[in-house]
Amino acid sequence: MSDISTDTPEASDGLDALRHRIAACRLCRDTPLKGEAGRLPHEPRPVAVISTKARILIAGQAPGLRVHETGLPFNDASGDRLRQWLDVDREQFYDRDRFVIVPMGFCFPGYDDKGSDLPPRRECAPQWRNEVVAAMPQVELVLTIGQYAQAWHLGSRRLKTVTETVRNWRSYFHTNTGQRVLALPHPSWRNSGWLKNNPWFELELLPVLRENVKNLAK
Repeated sequence: MSDISTDTPEASDGLDALRHRIAACRLCRDTPLKGEAGRLPHEPRPVAVISTKARILIAGQAPGLRVHETGLPFNDASGDRLRQWLDVDREQFYDRDRFVIVPMGFCFPGYDDKGSDLPPRRECAPQWRNEVVAAMPQVELVLTIGQYAQAWHLGSRRLKTVTETVRNWRSYFHTNTGQRVLALPHPSWRNSGWLKNNPWFELELLPVLRENVKNLAK
């Protein structure tokens, strides 16, 4: 599996036209919000996994360089940690019947002056997110990874920081209306200190996450 290809059994699920449109998107390169100076400096390569079967949506930030090069979402050290959190192997993780993976920005945004990944491109979510989410009404649980996904999916319910939002996870997860949301920090290894300073995440949230993954990603 790479990018948003349709040469799979899922190509007959009614989403193949949407996959083609996403794969062909060049919005951040051809008509950037900030004009020519804000143009994506490399060829876009949208990376997302959509289907009509998976009941768990992983809402990340944007692909990193390795994902950009391989076309496989979370194909890096962050993905390894995320799979540990979910308690799944790579085969299960990349099974479209189990998980859909829709980052806030479909393309690698590049690096800032300090060598860190830039935020998701601002053109992407307003153009695609509502349509993509609406095309997958079977989704029951959204895993929001980081501030950008939490801002979009939680709106005014999101708290000031990622730590506060994740600590408040029960209020988003235990709901009687709409999709359930679990707020997660980014699984980057740079966040190892955060995990050490917030042991409640592994003690309280991860067991709930794994139980729901086990039930929904059968």
